[in-house]
This record gives sequence, C-alpha cells and structure tokens, in this order.
Amino acid sequence: MSGARPVLDTFRLDGRVAIVTGASRGLGAAMAAALAEAGAKVALAARSDLKEVAAAIRAHGGVCECFPTDLADRTAPKKLLDAVEKHFGGADILVNNAGIIRRANILEYSDEDWDAVMEVNIRAAFVLSREFAKRVAARKAPGRIINIASMLSFQGGIRVAAYAAAKSALAGLTKAMANELAPMGICVNAIAPGYMATDNTSALRADAVRNKAILERIPAGRWGEPTDLNGAVVFLASDAAAYVHGITLPVDGGWLAR
Repeated sequence: MSGARPVLDTFRLDGRVAIVTGASRGLGAAMAAALAEAGAKVALAARSDLKEVAAAIRAHGGVCECFPTDLADRTAPKKLLDAVEKHFGGADILVNNAGIIRRANILEYSDEDWDAVMEVNIRAAFVLSREFAKRVAARKAPGRIINIASMLSFQGGIRVAAYAAAKSALAGLTKAMANELAPMGICVNAIAPGYMATDNTSALRADAVRNKAILERIPAGRWGEPTDLNGAVVFLASDAAAYVHGITLPVDGGWLAR
C-alpha cells in the first residue's frame, strides 16, 4: 500500500522504553533481551540479582538499567515507575512477568502460601498496570501492557491452587483492562507460555513419570525454551499489534490443541 511503513519496520521498538518484571532469569530475562534487540531501552526489575542479564544485553549493544524490586512490597509499583521515569523519562511497554509458585495438595494448602502467590501474581500486576496506564494516558501516548499468563489460565493443574487461580484471574484482567484502555491507545494482551524449561518446572522435569506424560502431550515433542517467547513479546509490544486487544496468546508447542 502506498505510504505504508514496511511491515518489518512495524516490529521495531526504537525509542520505546520497556519495563520487564521478574527479569533476572528464565522467561523474563529472555523477553528483556528480545525487546532490547528490537530497539527498546529496557528497565530490568526483579528481587534477584540482575547484573548477569544486564551484562548480556549490553554485550549485544542493548540499552538497559537495573531496578531492584520486590513486588511483594505494596510500595514497589510506584517506586519502580518513579525510578524508571527519572532514569528514562517514562515507559511505553510493561511486561508483567514476575510471579511465584507454591506447591501443596489442596487439603494442605496454607493461607500464607495462598496470600503470597496472589499478592505477587495478580494484585501486584494489577496495581503496576493501573499506575503505568495512568502515566501513559496522562502523556496521551500509545502504550502496551503484556501480562504473562500460563497454561493454568486455561486448566486447573495439580497442587498449584493459588497459581492456577492467579493466572486465570490474570487472563480475565487482561480482557477487562483491554476493554477500558483500548480507547486510550493502550493495548493490553497476554502471553500464555506452555511447559517451559525454567526454574519453575525443574521439579516436573526431574520427575520421570510426569516429564514423560508432559512430553507425550506436546505436539512439538519438546519443552519450550525461554527464547520461544521472543517473537510473541516483540509482536505484542510493537506497532504491528496496534489493533490487537485483550487476547491471551498461547506459546505452547501445541499443548492446548491436543
């Protein structure tokens, strides 16, 4: 079409600032590196050490800064946004990746574990998204919120009641936020990773019976790698997804199809 941007250019993130929570390892680290490679300046947020991730991004020519953040602290969302605004002048993209998991049978699941998971996985994501959206709307700028959901946004799982509840809530919150924020030019979507080779799944991969059962159900025949999310996160963060609102995109090797 005459006058249209070349399609590959619409995936570039030059001039954008992206916040990635839970960026110290696994999925968060991979998505942060992908956003930096696409041209974004990346604010790395996590309660764990971020030096290794930052060094890797910078070694490949990316721009990033570390913001130690514990989202179990209810003052953390505002502090993080203030710090990013001071350093980068504001943010355009928010990736809500931080999350924790606690495993126990339903009859033994403690109130403390329930509260800890819900606090980080859903409440903190909501508050951070709300405060981020306020700032983006005040600038009258386009924005992107990308929530990291789960296969347990669709299924119940075993021994992970709070995690399944929080990730199901996150998929619903994605739709609710999209309905209200789309008119402001803020796209809200989610990615639902399948069974990924990360710290969260180390117990499953070490269990020969569970590992075999999981692999037999994945049409792709393998556990996902964190880098398998790169294309999805860059797409949803970019102008290429400007008319995409309220979806939860599975990146699961075909798990849900089977």
